[in-house]
Amino acid sequence: MKFRILYILVFALTVSACKNNKKENADAKSGETKKWEGGLIYPEEVHFKTMQQITFGGDNAEAYWSFNDKQIIFQSNNKNWGVNCDQMFLMNVGETFKDSIPPMISTGLGRTTCAYFLPDNKSYVYGSTHLGGKECPPSPLRREGKYVWPIYESYDIFVADLKGNITKQLTTEPGYDAEATVSPKGDKIVFTSMRTGDLELFTMNIDGSDVKQITDQLGYDGGAFFSPDGTKLIFRSSRPKTEEAIKEYQDLLKEGLVQPTEMELYICNADGSELRQLTDLGNANWSPFFHPSGKKILFSSNFEAERGFPFNLYMIDLDGKNLERVTHGETFDAFPVFSNDGKKLIFSSNRNNGGGHDTNLFIAEWQD
Repeated sequence: MKFRILYILVFALTVSACKNNKKENADAKSGETKKWEGGLIYPEEVHFKTMQQITFGGDNAEAYWSFNDKQIIFQSNNKNWGVNCDQMFLMNVGETFKDSIPPMISTGLGRTTCAYFLPDNKSYVYGSTHLGGKECPPSPLRREGKYVWPIYESYDIFVADLKGNITKQLTTEPGYDAEATVSPKGDKIVFTSMRTGDLELFTMNIDGSDVKQITDQLGYDGGAFFSPDGTKLIFRSSRPKTEEAIKEYQDLLKEGLVQPTEMELYICNADGSELRQLTDLGNANWSPFFHPSGKKILFSSNFEAERGFPFNLYMIDLDGKNLERVTHGETFDAFPVFSNDGKKLIFSSNRNNGGGHDTNLFIAEWQD
């Protein structure tokens, strides 16, 4: 479901003015000028040594590395690949798909989201609606003039092998269960669930046992990732504060809908203790991921945008200081994920798409 935000934010925020824009209070230092690299790396993007484009059409995102960094699973709705909504695809690191199609490793039924490798490098977890129907579920973009995205009740979390065979169902509770990611330690899964009546974070063992609730405050908590040592969680949340905002959130949630346009980042220990808000930038701050050092967070934001667009990648310390802008595009950069060895970063971007709407995957060599 994290990928659904991509569509809504790209289309919704391009036409609406910013709300709560706090960029005047931020200190996002830009990088020094560097040599242009094949048209993919902008001059100010000093953390990218080289860059390779992986996909060339459709919307591609949620790309995650195997534990041995040899393969990547990602989701795509590229109609040229024979799908009508998000399905999971597998690639070997080093492959590109300009003139070829990667193998699909989901069922091809329903809609899928958030695939993540398990430690054996031979299986993965992902969310799917296929038990609720073979067709792609509808994707409403507006409700009473406001942009929304759906929380499908039919989402559950499954384990599958790399040939697409489902080997286990990890969640069976009624309502939304999705957005699963795995600890680098290989022992825990964090996911978002509606099982308590609100969208909260939970953890479980990789076999689905020992489910524990992590968050318990009103609002949507999701897109969570473990720190490299498995001791912390970073996630994004849209937590309503005013009576009007609370009512709007609860009314939409009753209809299985959420508005994704105002989100901040939160951090806590892996058991939910010491929860605190990390960013207070305004607009949409989301898709966070830990820097390999475990001391910084990379994330996507539009807080500097005058009209809600563009989205760029930023980096910030765990104490909320030293905010630094990492990408310098004029469209959309999001979903940053470091390889397990910390040497490469894969992310989604609208760059180099000929001015169209395609969102493609890029892998960059990272340098601090």
